[in-house]
Amino acid sequence: MLRKVLRYAAGHGISVHGAHLEPGVLGEWYEEEREIYFDMSLSPDEIVFTIGHELGHAHHGDRCEGEQAVEERADLFAAELLIDPRRYAALEQQGLHQYDIAEELGVTVDVLNLWMKSCLTRLRGVTYAKAKMGVGRWLHRHEIAV
Repeated sequence: MLRKVLRYAAGHGISVHGAHLEPGVLGEWYEEEREIYFDMSLSPDEIVFTIGHELGHAHHGDRCEGEQAVEERADLFAAELLIDPRRYAALEQQGLHQYDIAEELGVTVDVLNLWMKSCLTRLRGVTYAKAKMGVGRWLHRHEIAV
């Protein structure tokens, strides 16, 4: 997962650095320098999510700090970047509990729940993920009942 977020960052001209940040600060995005910093004390999974979150700020052009809606949007961006809908579908088909699915995906249960709430739709026994507009509106679909 770390390679995935670092590749994404590099592909968008963003450099990523580890540092000892102020207490309570997990990561920072500096737009002018196109740099992301994450706190060195984080666990590997936290580092990946924090980089993804800061990439969300970069993607959306966020300049505000601490606004709940802005932070939630960055969290959702990270969740969408980190969770592969095909892999999720395969794990769900195995009947795994959400805690096990989250562990297999390398995210926390909170991140998985955010992704599920925002990116899944269940209609008549079918689970759809990643709605988009136009032809092929549903990128992934998984039948859970007939």
